[in-house]
Amino acid sequence: MQSTGDRSRGRSELCRRDLLRIAIASTVVSEALPGSAILAATDPVPETCIYTEHFQELPIPEVCRVFRRIGVDGLDLTVRPGGHIEPEAAPKDLPVAVQSAQEHGLRIMMLTTGITDPDRQAEGILATCQRLGIQRIKLGYYQVGEFGQLRNHLDDARRRLNAVVDLAAKFEVRPCVHVHSGPTIPSNGFMLHRLIRDIPPDRVGAYLDSCHLMITGGAGGWRQAIDLLTPWISLVALKNFQWHRDDRDSIGQQRWHRDYCRLGDGIAPIPEFVRSIHQAGYRGFYTLHTEYRLPVAECIRLTTSDYIFLQKIFARL
Repeated sequence: MQSTGDRSRGRSELCRRDLLRIAIASTVVSEALPGSAILAATDPVPETCIYTEHFQELPIPEVCRVFRRIGVDGLDLTVRPGGHIEPEAAPKDLPVAVQSAQEHGLRIMMLTTGITDPDRQAEGILATCQRLGIQRIKLGYYQVGEFGQLRNHLDDARRRLNAVVDLAAKFEVRPCVHVHSGPTIPSNGFMLHRLIRDIPPDRVGAYLDSCHLMITGGAGGWRQAIDLLTPWISLVALKNFQWHRDDRDSIGQQRWHRDYCRLGDGIAPIPEFVRSIHQAGYRGFYTLHTEYRLPVAECIRLTTSDYIFLQKIFARL
């Protein structure tokens, strides 16, 4: 149990973060608009958590200290093979992680899991989430398989997903399906809609991702996907990328590769993406995916920069 002093310090940390956000928002808006045009915000500033995969060399208490200094609200904690917590250890280790977050004035706001089927490990994670009040989890990925078999693999993924949804409902946790470009189901927003369109939105969530929706959605498909998936939007990941030129192949075709970059430096128009999500009615939290694959000190620096940039976007909603 927290002491009165601990609770007071926690409230102070929250107050400081709120004041920082108000200061950033006021500065940005005042620079953009004449004084007579400045209107009071009707919605609170959205909350933000950070995906912990690229901070996994740090123990969870140290991650919490870093995230508190950055100013975010919580953690998107990896609970999957090779994650911060191994799936079989979730019933024992996840309560300890939640306690550590609380001691630093943060929350475990969601879990990134590898769940694809309603097995015993999945049940253990979901039961622990219910006990700790964690209401959103990201599921694992279903594979596309060999070319020519996509329809069959999509039907199989739907059957397996329905079974996970039924299990999660028993524990009052919403499983969310992430759009991830590449050889996975779903690889785009329209495939995700086909996968979940017959499931009520209070039982399954769409997990939208600025990077992967832009890779597969091009000039306008990403916005159409947001429109189509509006009732199911339950989680939103923010990250950005750039294309880089490689050598040509043996017959002269130019080849390219993708690298992650800062939110403000990439192909995806993050301000426009966030505005579209907001226009769709989403008022939940956002998770920063700072997938820089660099030493942790550099990840901290870039993540801090991304968070400051994101606050400027929020100030214009």
